[in-house]
Amino acid sequence: MSAPDLGALLRQAQEMQSRLAALQRDLARRTVQASAGGGLVVVTATGELRILRIDIDPQLLARNDRELLQDLVAAAVNAALADAQRMVQEEMQRAAGGLQIPLAAPGTR
Repeated sequence: MSAPDLGALLRQAQEMQSRLAALQRDLARRTVQASAGGGLVVVTATGELRILRIDIDPQLLARNDRELLQDLVAAAVNAALADAQRMVQEEMQRAAGGLQIPLAAPGTR
């Protein structure tokens, strides 16, 4: 088995680093939305896993049910963050898909 071309590996790593930095900038601008309670609470999150907005339907506030409000907000925030994490993971896997690193066979150098 021939030795890997270290120059090519370095160029490939630099290209990957550039692509990942561009992807992170893109993901920071992308958003996902999730809701709870049939849309009574809607949360918008970014690809940086930051909450941008929480919208609460006035009907929910009129109920004066603090526990329900807390539960729905928590559920919507958790769903939005899970969706954002999934989006980030899928995009990172897609970006890393072209990376080809030659591996030495076990027991060789």
